[in-house]
Amino acid sequence: MKFAKRMSRLGTESAFEVFARAKNLEAQGRKIIHLEIGQPDFKTPMNICAAAFQAMKDGYTGYSPAAGLWEFREVIAEHISQTRGIEIYPDEVVVTPGAKPIVFFTILALIEKGDEVIYPNPGFPIYESVINFVGAKAVPLPLREEVDFRFRVEDLIAAISDRTRLLILNSPQNPTGGFLKKEDLEAIANLANKYDFYVLSDEIYSRILYEGQHESIIGFPDMKERTILLDGHSKTYAMTGWRLGYAIAPKRLVEEIVRLTINSNSCTCSFTQMAGIEALKGSQDFVTQMVAQFKQRRDVIVEGLNTIEGISCLKPAGAFYVFPNVKQLPLSCGELADYLLEEAGVAVLSGTAFGKFGDGYLRLSYANSLENIQEALERIQAAISKLK
Repeated sequence: MKFAKRMSRLGTESAFEVFARAKNLEAQGRKIIHLEIGQPDFKTPMNICAAAFQAMKDGYTGYSPAAGLWEFREVIAEHISQTRGIEIYPDEVVVTPGAKPIVFFTILALIEKGDEVIYPNPGFPIYESVINFVGAKAVPLPLREEVDFRFRVEDLIAAISDRTRLLILNSPQNPTGGFLKKEDLEAIANLANKYDFYVLSDEIYSRILYEGQHESIIGFPDMKERTILLDGHSKTYAMTGWRLGYAIAPKRLVEEIVRLTINSNSCTCSFTQMAGIEALKGSQDFVTQMVAQFKQRRDVIVEGLNTIEGISCLKPAGAFYVFPNVKQLPLSCGELADYLLEEAGVAVLSGTAFGKFGDGYLRLSYANSLENIQEALERIQAAISKLK
């Protein structure tokens, strides 16, 4: 079968590939500890599930408007206005089945062949994949361990050219757990206004933060007109399978994303959106408790990794990932990830799955129980000791 040439430019997510390999080993009777998949290991709160069921009974089982139910867009606008400190209106909100379509549709709507898009590296692999898919030039912005996996302003300035059209941000960040500070965002805002480019701000982990306070670039002077804010319910409310994401964007871009939605998936599930309303308006105790547990797990996994000779690990400010440095070990990070899966029964990801600047690192998700994390650390330590 002959495929379109553009398919050769489309990447994937290694997490799902490693997950499949780990599942095959489990089918052979091996006990595998999963630290590769980035999804909360908590069940969706029952008040959210009950709201979805009630919505089904109330008839929310047909098509919804392509941009999302108006009542949900109103609630999102109110939520973002309160949390980001800037007034947002419902017609600046667009709802999608999961947050990934926001990345895809934003790049499809804004980026021409030959344009340049700056993206964080190491970073969520879908960014680079979609940039390449549309025929644009993907320009990596290095996130460096020596500055807590933030970026250097001089690196950003060096990445900007007269063809720069879009900058992608992610804070708190996947895979490093890094967190952009106010001075970072101020620098970006100044450069965006000076060089006339847009910013896609992926804030899907904004509520999963252990130190500091989340700030969004959308609230900086003149940035509302330049910012596409991406968020959703998957991480915050343990709703990965519900597929519920949204963007805040200039009205004209919302209209274009709606057109892309109509041409692809028509709309987002109606009763899921009603559950989304309950998530935002109902009790937030679940989120507080989940984040507290994640923080406890973070502390345990960071301390444990730093006791293993040849591994060093920064303590991340947010999300639920650690990104340990394994450059002192005798295997490449890709070989090491394979070795830990086969030898130790611990599924992790190679840092290179997140770009060339991830070389020499591993990503481990601590969205697993403390018991499993502690066992994984013991297994990793035993497997590493055999390398020597």
